[in-house]
Amino acid sequence: MTTHDTAYERNAPDARVVDRALAGSQQGVFWLEDVRDEMVPHPPLTGTADADLTVVGGGYTGLWTAVLAKRRNPGAQVVLLEAETIGWAASGRNGGFCEASLTHGEANGRTRWPEEYDTLARLGDDNLAAIVRDVADLGLDCHLERTGVMTVAVEPHQVAWLAQEAGGELLDAAAARASIDSPLFLAAHWEREGTALVHPARLATELARAAVELGVEIHEHSAVTGLDSDRAGGPVTVRTANGLVRSERVALGTNVFPSLVRRTRLHTVPVYDYVIVTEPLSTEQLASIGWTARQGLADLANQFHYSRLSADNRIMLGGYDAIYRFGGRVRAEYEDRPASHRTLVAHLLALFPQLEGLGITHRWAGAIDTSTRFCAFHGTARGGRVAYAAGFTGLGVGATRFAAEVMLDRLSGLTTERTELEMVRTMPLPFPPEPIASAGINLTRWSLDRADHREGQRNLLLRALDSVGLGFDS
Repeated sequence: MTTHDTAYERNAPDARVVDRALAGSQQGVFWLEDVRDEMVPHPPLTGTADADLTVVGGGYTGLWTAVLAKRRNPGAQVVLLEAETIGWAASGRNGGFCEASLTHGEANGRTRWPEEYDTLARLGDDNLAAIVRDVADLGLDCHLERTGVMTVAVEPHQVAWLAQEAGGELLDAAAARASIDSPLFLAAHWEREGTALVHPARLATELARAAVELGVEIHEHSAVTGLDSDRAGGPVTVRTANGLVRSERVALGTNVFPSLVRRTRLHTVPVYDYVIVTEPLSTEQLASIGWTARQGLADLANQFHYSRLSADNRIMLGGYDAIYRFGGRVRAEYEDRPASHRTLVAHLLALFPQLEGLGITHRWAGAIDTSTRFCAFHGTARGGRVAYAAGFTGLGVGATRFAAEVMLDRLSGLTTERTELEMVRTMPLPFPPEPIASAGINLTRWSLDRADHREGQRNLLLRALDSVGLGFDS
């Protein structure tokens, strides 16, 4: 089959237009800067403390765990330890798409857990509903909008794929462009109920505020260096550089960073996702693209894009490039990748050529904790005294609350519908060590890109991965 340019490449602007758009941009996370003046500092841990539950990680997983633990047992002593500051990593950098799906979409879920997928879908819907209630009940000022997601076809072969989407509303090109006006749109599917949009950093800082009001003790700049415990039982000692917590139970929400449970360290790899944000659109610019319903926006490519509007009508665009670096390390210098940011600007202006002249204010990246099954895994260690969840693969805004419930069920010794799920009871395959990991991941990425240039046709490698349950279709 002939290889051809994608719609984004066929409609790319002149390189000088991209240069002008990026000229005033800064390397920094818009969401985190937007809440900087409202962030409340929490002191580092010093000395020795005792707790009923110690939570490691100040992102969504840890924050939901701390909040829900106090709601279950208001008298419990809960301590949360964060290596940097609340929400500074993935929880403050993502697109703010809070999805009901716990399985990275129906296709992935039905392929991996066909017998329990309907239960997983119901529990995912319940989880999203619980998040919406919690936002109201806890007074979380996180700019929640229940607007759903419009998934668009920008290539002729993708139009047929939209017909396979469950629920929602199918739109032809005219109807899609009446909602969001891009010359690239050939058709769309608008699922209005399964996704809410939030300001990601605000969700993190507001959960921290709620946790403190419930009585959680939060310590920032308190990286955990290790866990110690007696095989016979008793407390788990959680160590930091300047202190320790003796804890009856421990919940780990360490995301992409090296796991404190050594046997799971090959179960995630960091894949860097790149993002840009524009300056606020003027009234005229916004009118030129419509987007009055403020829904999330995504496309159907293997190297897919996601986009949305901020509260002040900036356009955020992320995705496409997903970069793995040899050795699987998380480093700040990986966040500045000019080629990826230039590509995103070019794709944004291909989508909306009427916005030529609009400036980019922020560009950044974040590491996604990717697992081989493309959604979270759950486990316990130290005789059930330690629980963990990781591997959300970009689906953590909503699924982390579900993971918190699973960890708390298990740490309490409860058997629930959640803990009995095959998805919860089983682990994904680990990634191989280097150099095999780097070669395999980058070859897979090349193959996905090639499929996007060959009308979606997957090569032998992708078909082989699909056949053994390791394939990914965005």
